[in-house]
Amino acid sequence: MNTIHLEAVRAFCRIVETGGFGKAAEQLGMAKTTVSGQIQALEEGLGVTLLHRSTRRVSPTADGLAYYETVKPLLEQFDEANQYIATRGQISGRLKIETTAPLGSYLLMPALPEFLRRHPDLQLEIRCSERAVDLIAEGIDCALRGGPVTDPDLVCRRIGQMRFCLCASPDYLANAPALNHPQDLANHRNIGFRFPGSDKLYTCTLHRDGEHFTVETEPVMTFNNADVYTNAALAGLGIVNVPKASVAHYFADGRLAEVLPEWAPDSMPVSLVYPYARHRSARVQAFVDWAVPLFEQNPLWPLCWAGWNQTLRRLG
Repeated sequence: MNTIHLEAVRAFCRIVETGGFGKAAEQLGMAKTTVSGQIQALEEGLGVTLLHRSTRRVSPTADGLAYYETVKPLLEQFDEANQYIATRGQISGRLKIETTAPLGSYLLMPALPEFLRRHPDLQLEIRCSERAVDLIAEGIDCALRGGPVTDPDLVCRRIGQMRFCLCASPDYLANAPALNHPQDLANHRNIGFRFPGSDKLYTCTLHRDGEHFTVETEPVMTFNNADVYTNAALAGLGIVNVPKASVAHYFADGRLAEVLPEWAPDSMPVSLVYPYARHRSARVQAFVDWAVPLFEQNPLWPLCWAGWNQTLRRLG
């Protein structure tokens, strides 16, 4: 396979994954006309039409899809082999990771120095998003996600659990009605959270020794950003239900207080996901090998199953 052919194959794969010549050219750092010429030469060389072209989107033909599924893992193995030889076995290159803000801020960031000491030649690109992005279309190698993962094109491994808690500022609680049972929440200012992707309002169910209580009080206000949602509690606006890891430091300095601590809100499963490939990237494997024990060893994120079935039903 000569260099021109190899780059044409690489361009073809990016077009299939991004759905367009423009996006593929941008990600490859090439002119759109160059990419178009490569694909034309590739199709002429193979004697088949690989792509359906329309004004809105480019999609693979049946032959194109079969070709993509065959050459994509070969291309990944080729790149891995080149990197292995060039770095004498050291894992190197760019690893693109997508995660949520709480996971990125309160779990990954404090531990990343140790990961980079293991793999100093890796270049990390970490994206924090409130939505579940399309890993294949956006060229993401792997992701840490909270909640259900239903994409059949992704390998999904549950590795942890995001624990939640109800909390509010001491100033709010000092001037609010007594709060001894979840039923008392009806007399309080409850602040709601809407998931950015679906705009669905999160409904909280609390658990204690086999008892279950679903909080159905209408929220006085809602937010769709995790940081702003927490800031609403810090400002004394009411009670929020947030990941415990994201507010533990506020409990320590007294800026927030846990509400009904004996009642545990639904927790949310955390999964490590990556696109299916017959040959898993050494970079992804290195991240998997590091992330799994990271969750196991952290008391705020261990894998447990209590209460998450209800969460999945509400999120699905």
